[in-house]
Amino acid sequence: MSERKLVLASTSPRRNELLRLLGIPFEKRPSNADETHHGNVDAVDYVRQMAREKGLMVRQSEGEWILSADTIVALDGRVVGKPANDDEAYEILRALRGRAHLVYTALCLRTENGGKAAESLCTTDVFMRDYSDEELAEYIASEDYKDKAGGYAIQHRQFHPCTGVQGCYANVMGLPLCHLAMLLESAGCKLEADVPQACQRYNEITCEIYPQIYLKENSG
Repeated sequence: MSERKLVLASTSPRRNELLRLLGIPFEKRPSNADETHHGNVDAVDYVRQMAREKGLMVRQSEGEWILSADTIVALDGRVVGKPANDDEAYEILRALRGRAHLVYTALCLRTENGGKAAESLCTTDVFMRDYSDEELAEYIASEDYKDKAGGYAIQHRQFHPCTGVQGCYANVMGLPLCHLAMLLESAGCKLEADVPQACQRYNEITCEIYPQIYLKENSG
């Protein structure tokens, strides 16, 4: 990024790993934004607002770009948060079992202190398998559900909670890379990495939708 410095307003290990695939230097700077969901706020409005707030909670120095993101699960139009304990994780994963839900990730890139931020929103349909109570109990006992929207990790090899997705796989992990690449390149950041290929190799998937999202020839 030459003279610019990218700051990820998150301590999420999943976002950290995915962001590294873009091949640009960055540092992590945690945000202390309150992620409590209040009332019947629209899911899209909520995730966009949280991404903005997370970025604004991080100190920005001259030459720094602040990247913030928020990911939520929505079931029947209702925001499903991060479970606070084993009981909540069990309740959430029982509700999601055998059903489809939506995952939203909002991205916010602030290139100038006090300036208007650039934003992007990614939506993925996720189809959960009909896992047994025993499988569910074993997964919860592993404590992998902690600090995850919807209480699960799509990439978990033992639990493998999903039968498939319609849309961006990396979005369900918390950082839709093609959306992010478009956002960065539109702001003037040149990326050398082949982002779609890097994402597919890392996640061991085949993605058929990236040509609809990552319009590299039109970015910048």
